[in-house]
Amino acid sequence: MFTKEEAAQLRKEFWTSFGKSFPRKWLLYNTQIKGFSFKFLANKKQAAVCLDIEHSDEITNELLYDQLLSLRSLLEQDVPEVIFDDTYELENGKIIHRIYIPFDQKFSIHNKNTWQACFEFFVEKMNLFEFFFYEYEDHIKQAIR
Repeated sequence: MFTKEEAAQLRKEFWTSFGKSFPRKWLLYNTQIKGFSFKFLANKKQAAVCLDIEHSDEITNELLYDQLLSLRSLLEQDVPEVIFDDTYELENGKIIHRIYIPFDQKFSIHNKNTWQACFEFFVEKMNLFEFFFYEYEDHIKQAIR
């Protein structure tokens, strides 16, 4: 068991190690679409690469998600393990639309032996997500024009 301070230090070390091992500028929040962002997720039990749709306007939120659903089969060709969840609940209780690729190996941010495989997963899958976004960016943005 870790103290809060030890756990916080391990999380910081995890993300610092990832950044140093794979120095690259990721798309993440720079999609130029409000409430539409890519994220890396890593905690005590799981890791994933995510695309979160959480626009403050409910109609825009639905339009963006529906637009991605229309592209689902194209994304699944490159990433068959992708999961579309239209009611994903965040830790704070907020419900969002999340499209994500779970890391299917045993993982804990508290176990340094699992980090390297997770880092490699992050790079591979986020590259696929970003390529998909750039390929279909105009189509996705049509939902909010």
